[in-house]
Amino acid sequence: MAKLMIRTDSCKGCGLCVEACPKNILKLSETVLNAGGYHPVEVMDMSLCIGCASCARRCPDVVIEVER
Repeated sequence: MAKLMIRTDSCKGCGLCVEACPKNILKLSETVLNAGGYHPVEVMDMSLCIGCASCARRCPDVVIEVER
C-alpha cells in the first residue's frame, strides 16, 4: 500500500494535486489552516491510494512525497 507524506505547513492550497489524483482521495481541508493561513490538502482514504505520484508531480511547491 502506498503512503502519502504531505508537509501541510508548506502547502499553499492551490488544489492542483486534488485535480491530478485519479482516485479522488485528496481534498483541501475545510477546517484546518496551516501556518501560512492556507487550507492544506488532506487525504480522505489512504487505503485507496495507488501510489501513482500524480499529485506529487503536479505540486509546484514539492510538499508531497509518495512512498510505495
